[in-house]
Amino acid sequence: MWLKITNNYSPNFNLPKRSRQNIKFIILHYTGMKKESSAIKKLCDEKSNVSAHYFIKKNGNILNLVPDLYEAWHAGISSWKSFKSLNKYSIGIEIQNSGHDHFNENYKIAQIHSLRKLIKKLINEYRINLKNILGHSDISPDRKKDPGEKFPWKILAKSHLANWHNLNENKLKKKRLIRLNSVEEKEFFRNLYKIGYNKTKSSKSNYNKRVLTISFQRRFRQSLVNGIIDKECLFISRNIF
Repeated sequence: MWLKITNNYSPNFNLPKRSRQNIKFIILHYTGMKKESSAIKKLCDEKSNVSAHYFIKKNGNILNLVPDLYEAWHAGISSWKSFKSLNKYSIGIEIQNSGHDHFNENYKIAQIHSLRKLIKKLINEYRINLKNILGHSDISPDRKKDPGEKFPWKILAKSHLANWHNLNENKLKKKRLIRLNSVEEKEFFRNLYKIGYNKTKSSKSNYNKRVLTISFQRRFRQSLVNGIIDKECLFISRNIF
């Protein structure tokens, strides 16, 4: 598999090198910026305190900003299962996309084509479990929305590059907007914790539930992200974990 990657140095990473065994996750982001050139400049500006290992341009070209074995600054305050501060354990990939705050545009076919190749390369190189290929909103649900509900997780899953359910979509939709009873609601959140989601630091139970539900929907029920738990969400959560 031929993959062209261009070096574009960013000074924003931690020393010393980490071991290959420490790399357990791939975290996907959108830039949330209108201009591609501005996003690259920010990721390479030592004053910005942000970076990523890779950047995928709209035309599908891939830039390598930080070498894999150094800890880039992309995840921030984050957790998944028992892992905290996922910068230590992950490779971050930024994809040029204006995000929710601007046009909430679709990702380009060329970007996803390159992303699939890059993920395959990283999986093979570091033996990363496909269940550990995550979005920023998965690991920081109270802070982040990216890569958003327009990101094609299902397409990645068909190539065995991401986790997805195997339920019939038409049958699932018949469960939509059917509210859960209290026992079912508890089961839904138990399933989320088993999948890997963690509670936020908020002491407000309703806020925590809504944030986690939205994050789950952005990933696994992308056609309707409303923060309301229904039977469709419950069935998907059962299938995923």
